[in-house]
Amino acid sequence: MEENMEEGQTQKGCFECCIKCLGGIPYASLIATILLYAGVALFCGCGHEALSGTVTILQNYFEVVRGPVDSLDVFTMIDIFKYVIYGVAAAFFVYGILLMVEGFFTTGAIRDLYGDFKITTCGRCVSAWFIMLTYIFMLAWLGVTAFTSLPVFMYFNIWTICQNTTVVEGANLCLDLRQFGIVTIGEEKKVCTGSEKFFKMCESNELDLTFHLFICALAGAGAAVIAMVHYLMVLSANWAYVKDACRMQKYEDIKSKEEQELHDIHSTRSKERLNAYT
Repeated sequence: MEENMEEGQTQKGCFECCIKCLGGIPYASLIATILLYAGVALFCGCGHEALSGTVTILQNYFEVVRGPVDSLDVFTMIDIFKYVIYGVAAAFFVYGILLMVEGFFTTGAIRDLYGDFKITTCGRCVSAWFIMLTYIFMLAWLGVTAFTSLPVFMYFNIWTICQNTTVVEGANLCLDLRQFGIVTIGEEKKVCTGSEKFFKMCESNELDLTFHLFICALAGAGAAVIAMVHYLMVLSANWAYVKDACRMQKYEDIKSKEEQELHDIHSTRSKERLNAYT
């Protein structure tokens, strides 16, 4: 009988511990972090593969040749973009962890563990710093989203022409890379609708796959923007919370100080009356 009671108390204690742990999880920050990681992963993975597909299309169908190592051509720019993607993936992986830690330190469980005063003094400055940084990152991701829409637009035009080859069969349309600024004005790199390269490019998997990869990368950048907006709302709420907690702490300190002064005055008067009586 006693063993059953001890087992029931142990289960109850474990259940209360689990409830306390679940109550300390910052769910809003968790959702924003998952959305950020999904968006960054989609943007970086699909963007990297789409750039690789672009190199294949330029070399196989437009016959663009890679220049010398010290020259700045389209292939060098693509390599730079790939390295930027590596940096973005690493940076926002760390930034998501930092924001999750900040979210944990503004929950009730951590606040009870370390005390109100430590959380409000440190957390207020940290929350304000993260709000400013997240706002800058949101603007940066908006720029990335706008920039990613450019290759989507270019590939959409090419993909639309390929899907309507019967309509443009009588017309002589050419895809000239000079129009997109990919090559210099002096280089003539183009593919016309009636040529064999055009039909091979339209029938190949590289064009369709690269186009849809850029669409996925654009969707990932948009998801990162939404995650940044979500983080801004969470951080603003946390900042308001620690600000109110700081005011409450100051109020409690003033109140306790006044109560102590009243207690000291009452004690002094009592001693004076006792001395006068004796």
